[in-house]
Amino acid sequence: MNYVDGKMKDIKLTYIGGGSRGWAWTLMTDLAKCEDLSGEVALYDIDMAAAKANEAIGNALKNRKDVVGVWDYKVYDSLETALTGADFVVISILPGTFDEMEVDVHCPERLGVYQSVGDTAGPGGIMRAQRTIPMFIEIAEGIKRYCPDAWVINYTNPMSVCVKTLYYAFPQIKAFGCCHEVFGTQKVLRGIVNKTGIANVENFHDIKINVLGINHFTWFDAASYKGIDLFPVYRKYIEEHFDEGFFVGEKYDPNNTFECLNRVKFDLFMKYGLIAAAGDRHLVEFMPGNLYLKDPETVKSWNFGLTTVKWRKEDLKRRLEKSKELAGGKPLELKDTGEEGVMLIRALCGLCDLISNVNLPNTAKQIENLPETAVVETNAYFSRNSVRPVHAGALPDNIRTLVMPHVDNHERTLKAAVNGDRNMLYEAFKHDPLLRGRISEASAQKLADDMIEGTKQYLPNYR
Repeated sequence: MNYVDGKMKDIKLTYIGGGSRGWAWTLMTDLAKCEDLSGEVALYDIDMAAAKANEAIGNALKNRKDVVGVWDYKVYDSLETALTGADFVVISILPGTFDEMEVDVHCPERLGVYQSVGDTAGPGGIMRAQRTIPMFIEIAEGIKRYCPDAWVINYTNPMSVCVKTLYYAFPQIKAFGCCHEVFGTQKVLRGIVNKTGIANVENFHDIKINVLGINHFTWFDAASYKGIDLFPVYRKYIEEHFDEGFFVGEKYDPNNTFECLNRVKFDLFMKYGLIAAAGDRHLVEFMPGNLYLKDPETVKSWNFGLTTVKWRKEDLKRRLEKSKELAGGKPLELKDTGEEGVMLIRALCGLCDLISNVNLPNTAKQIENLPETAVVETNAYFSRNSVRPVHAGALPDNIRTLVMPHVDNHERTLKAAVNGDRNMLYEAFKHDPLLRGRISEASAQKLADDMIEGTKQYLPNYR
């Protein structure tokens, strides 16, 4: 990298999963709108055709008058050449295909176990991790060999286990995980503040928060706007509007399984006293399975949705068509993405300072009463070549009790994948809150075996 005239040039940003038909375009948009960064985006993907399409889409941006950040996009055919000389590495991959995800999400339904996402917790998250961990070990070893000083930004789920694996394989790695779920809860708070007329909040980032927890099961124990404590505001709104909830947008569509009325958040606040800071679809998968995910009727009563893999497959068809159009010359729309990845890169280059929520090992005891081996989500301070986690305090005992089974399961999940250890995998299933107390140990073991069989193509350690 070279700093010239207030700009950081000649950056090599390696994108693993560079054939993405979605998030890649978000990254392209943010890079195109950033005037003080430029360089090369190295695209690497096992789907070479998809990466080639993104190469064409990215390079088409260079000639547009509305683009201020100029980047060369180049496809690499090996992990070695893609990583060599990288300053930054972005990881955003799908471990397997949607056929494997169909097993993750829908196989447990035969036992009455429902999952609203199936990529982080629950049997779906555990099995997705079994496919992801060997891939992340390979990636981490490649980073150690070819670009050990690079900053690594992970967007892949299950986030906590992915970050944990990177540090397991390369303890000196400079990696962190990014997730925008916290932003969604800041937007809920902004909307409630504006609706009640207490203030007029334009930018949700102006809602100041203290973040603590694990990815997709994060909590705020403090939230304010220009000195206004938002906890009493939030409580009063819930007490008056619990049944109707709150929708961030124009109109809630009950048929859109990505939307919710945040009523699970409201319920968790009234029960536990902190603001749950992820989407309802994620939060419910960390709770006991006889609560919000008891059955589809219960899900409907809480106003969130079960996102089916059938829908994801149909959506992929639409995104493939969009990829074809963009690669064929249709301009990529440069709209605000709401992501912070490029801002974090600017901060690490020394172009600004920034505080944002990230996932890191708890080695600095940023959450006092979770193990140092846990990967936790808190705020961190970003500056030139530095990410310093902010001390977040301690989780209340009642919430720590909810979090610890998942922290413990992250350990079991990693050990199971590394060693192909079915007994350790059985233990993870046995202790998962969605399954515990709902099905017998024998049924849980049979479910694990069947899910291994259904996704065995991507489970080399279990052969």
